[in-house]
Amino acid sequence: MTAVIDRPAETRRGLMLAVLLLGQFMALLDTSIVNVAMPAVGAGFHASGAWLQLVVGGYLVAYAMTLITGARLGDLYGRRRMYLTGAILFTLASLGCGLAPAILPLVLFRFVQGVAAAIMVPQIMSLIQTHFAGPARAKALSAYGVTLSAGQVAGLIAGGLLVGANLFGSGWRPVFLVNVPVGLCLAILVPRSIPEDRPSSARRLDLTGLALSTGAVLLMVLPAVVGHEIGWPLWTLGCIAAGVVLAVVFVRFERRTADPLLNLEVLRARGLPAGLLTMVCAVLALGGFLFAFTLHLQTELGESAMRAGLTWLPFAITFGLVGYFWRIVPARLHHLVVPTGLVLCAVGYAGVGSFRWPAMVLAGAGMGLSASPLVTQSLVNVPLPRAADASGILTTTMQLGQVAGVTIFGTVYLSTESFPTTSRAVALAAAIGIVAAGFLARTVRPTAVRRRGASS
Repeated sequence: MTAVIDRPAETRRGLMLAVLLLGQFMALLDTSIVNVAMPAVGAGFHASGAWLQLVVGGYLVAYAMTLITGARLGDLYGRRRMYLTGAILFTLASLGCGLAPAILPLVLFRFVQGVAAAIMVPQIMSLIQTHFAGPARAKALSAYGVTLSAGQVAGLIAGGLLVGANLFGSGWRPVFLVNVPVGLCLAILVPRSIPEDRPSSARRLDLTGLALSTGAVLLMVLPAVVGHEIGWPLWTLGCIAAGVVLAVVFVRFERRTADPLLNLEVLRARGLPAGLLTMVCAVLALGGFLFAFTLHLQTELGESAMRAGLTWLPFAITFGLVGYFWRIVPARLHHLVVPTGLVLCAVGYAGVGSFRWPAMVLAGAGMGLSASPLVTQSLVNVPLPRAADASGILTTTMQLGQVAGVTIFGTVYLSTESFPTTSRAVALAAAIGIVAAGFLARTVRPTAVRRRGASS
């Protein structure tokens, strides 16, 4: 008997998914769109390298340290409400960045952008988990996975085009102002496309957990972002070590408290721990590669911001196409998709110096075969009551992985900048090693992966 398809319901779900992914894309765009605009920002404000680091890093620090709290706020006050609040705040902060008269206001507005993104982004995966089921949920998670990683690459392309176009003589400012019309669209569409949800009035915000998690992430991320620029003084390493200790204290406290900020029981979901470990490796490699290779194109090869951004176009196209259509692979082979994608990434990263365009296509296809299926296979077994916890863990893990990638690759690359070929080789070798580590991590629970692959 043929199942009856509810076309109006499908259309509503499709619109809701598009609205959710638009917010995710906007937030991710701003993690990388600024990179190619930094030379123009520095010239316009006569800013030092430390200030420019804060323009990039202020967003990342605020974003990373507020993500877990943002996920819990959705449970407490309603996911649609917090998604809309984050989107509006992000839009206002973007407007402030685009109109900033000096470098200090720009840094402050970037910090507000990061907080707004952390309020908005965790609600997206929670809403997908709540409103999509069965095959629709698996497809939505695939699209979410593509958006999750492709947004960063698209940011480089968009940043290069906007800076190169110099619209109305505005220089770098459209890099931020482009978010304003997107945010206005979200403000209009969110109340019309996303059903209102009832917050959990029985729960309270875990203030002790909030203080511990925020402090731990801040201590780890801020020194990592600014460390190279200021020469890695001892206090930066001490802060990172203290952050790790505080993170351990946070985990122990959350396991004992009755109403935790982050319920770590979600890690019992089949395949999620192995998926998170692999995601850290993949995102660390991608974030570092994005940073090092873009810097190489502009500083060593002397390419314009527009040309450097367009270099990523084949990567983005293959990433998006492969990441969305990977499900045409027979179900019995789904457990092989992620390892295969990571191997292709390694080959693409290694060959980009000699065969730029083919290597970028190969690396994009590899990321499409690894990132999107990894998100789907890792989250498909998370129970609905734990959706916010899974969202907080996933997004924080990815953000910390990206910061670690930029720190490691940036330090290696910039420390050997007088030897361009050597620095590039070291960075690419590190990428291969990290992707290989991700491949090994994927074998931690092969049985669970195979089961998910067969059922997803």
